Amino acid sequence: MQISKMEKFEKLGLGKGTLRVISSLGFKEPSEIQAQTIPIVLEGKDIVAASKTGSGKTLAFGSPIIEKIKPNGQIQALILTPTRELADQVGKAISIFAEGRLNVLEIYGGVDIERQIRKMSRADVVVGTPGRILDHLNRRTINLSHVKILVLDEFDRMLDMGFSKDVDLIIRECPKERQTMLFSATMSSGIDHLIDKYTKKDAVEISVESFLDTSKLTQVFYDTPSNMKFSLLVHLLNKENSGLVMVFCNTRRNTDFITDNLNKLKIEARAIHGGLEQKKRQRILEEFHGKGANILVCTDVAARGLDIKGVSHVYNYDIPKEVDDYIHRIGRTARAGKMGKAINILSSRDYESFSDIERHEALNVKKLEMPYVERIMIRMDSKRDFNGRSNSRFGGGNKSGGSRNFGNTRGNSSSRGPRSNDSRPNSNRSFGNKSFGNRDSKKTFGDRSSSSRGPRSNDSRPNSNRSFGNKSFGNRDSKKTFGDRSSSSRGPRSNDSRPNSNRSFGNKSFGNRDSKKTFGDRSSSSRGPRSNDSRQGASKSSSRDSSRGPKRSARRNNRR
Repeated sequence: MQISKMEKFEKLGLGKGTLRVISSLGFKEPSEIQAQTIPIVLEGKDIVAASKTGSGKTLAFGSPIIEKIKPNGQIQALILTPTRELADQVGKAISIFAEGRLNVLEIYGGVDIERQIRKMSRADVVVGTPGRILDHLNRRTINLSHVKILVLDEFDRMLDMGFSKDVDLIIRECPKERQTMLFSATMSSGIDHLIDKYTKKDAVEISVESFLDTSKLTQVFYDTPSNMKFSLLVHLLNKENSGLVMVFCNTRRNTDFITDNLNKLKIEARAIHGGLEQKKRQRILEEFHGKGANILVCTDVAARGLDIKGVSHVYNYDIPKEVDDYIHRIGRTARAGKMGKAINILSSRDYESFSDIERHEALNVKKLEMPYVERIMIRMDSKRDFNGRSNSRFGGGNKSGGSRNFGNTRGNSSSRGPRSNDSRPNSNRSFGNKSFGNRDSKKTFGDRSSSSRGPRSNDSRPNSNRSFGNKSFGNRDSKKTFGDRSSSSRGPRSNDSRPNSNRSFGNKSFGNRDSKKTFGDRSSSSRGPRSNDSRQGASKSSSRDSSRGPKRSARRNNRR
């Protein structure tokens, strides 16, 4: 029988049903984490395991859950994961291992919560993210009082993502008498007290060697100017004989930027990061697995825990700040005895982070000379400046906008500093065909001439004649003329202390302010605010047919 070839799995204490499924999935012998974990978990002990993604830990905690839990209509096992993709992946894997013996439900955000609620009553095992599990607890749509086994997967990543309080609230809802399995890629001093808090005193600590097979992995780096990063990436993607490719960036913005511009160059790529809706993320992963696109551009958070097989090349477009993240990235390739290659694209901003990687004993990264690379211009269409002009740039480096010069600001225009703080000597300046004279002298705008542009209200200069086009403005204390219209001084009427005099606008005449006003067959006092009118009653006379003209003129004067 085929099961006889599974002697090493048999010795771990797994049942025949589980062995049959494992054999059908192509497993031949247990990984180091599986060999150490499964027997201890079957004994009912808590474990704290230092194991990285890709080491086979899903089967390590999944197979004992299948062996120990019998369906009874209650949630008996809870598995917490930091990301949606990992929750979906772990849930589906346990469903396959269980072969219908257990009802497994994946719970995470970005999907219909009502559908999750309807399925909750039939779940034996729940795999979910802390945020959505907490949502169900607040709604009282999940009951964790019957949980027998608690698994904290990628525990260090959950803390990095800020789930510490959420995890604590969830664990409080679980029974104290339970079995806890905690898996973490790193065991820093910052999580030691949490390990003591969530596990029993006799918890067994398990540590396995890195799953990274450096004998099958080639690591290289290129030192390139920042404005040639993208061009070098395109060059290598075209020249390297690769299968599935993963390109890592540190930010969502860079992830989208790289993906968009690769697709514009007819290089099929897909982006995945935390800013995408869950349905879209799942569709992208399906396309990547289904060979619809062979390049996946992603961030560390989105890619953590994803089990993607057949990756031949890993590119670090941005160098990670932590060595552990670097190991996680390059561990995506050189799996299952196959060769792999990790390529790092460095610029000046990456030197500090990369120096830690170079000093690491287990990592051997060789420098390669920069090949001849054709510069590729890429366009940033998503953001535009205030003048409606789009920005262009070369491969993530210095910005360049056609013939525009962002270096020396001296030329036909003045400095771009704030005008209000301009301390330069007054001089003639010109923009196009318009000339601006000395600030203290008369300025000319095209065919229009005006005096200094200081605030009119605070104008302390001597009164002088000013002209705009064919309009002339006389001395402030003298009568002004607007085209064929004549008016007295433009001071505020409400504070007008000048002697009452007859005023005329064009061919319309207004009598003395103290005279009675007549509007058609209606008579009223002065037009000041009636409630606050302190002026002496006076009269003006005007016919109704001609009253509208003065009203408009008066309004214009008030605006002036």
